[in-house]
Amino acid sequence: MDKTVAVFKKNKFQEVRIGIREFKGNDLVDIRTWTMTQGTDDMVPTAKGVSINIALLAELKKALDEVEKILKENKMLPVK
Repeated sequence: MDKTVAVFKKNKFQEVRIGIREFKGNDLVDIRTWTMTQGTDDMVPTAKGVSINIALLAELKKALDEVEKILKENKMLPVK
């Protein structure tokens, strides 16, 4: 499977793409910075990012939940 699930702006010239990718027979969750190529509006992937096996998705979600909890406790994010 090769599917982009979410895209959001990182800055004026870059965006972050989150997707599901297959590489060498492994299904991966890919979180990667894409950048605009010089002189065009085309976006290309950079080496900045992480790809993890889909079997580790639950651990990634747990870690992000913990990050969110700590940020809220330290009033760095609004509490919802």
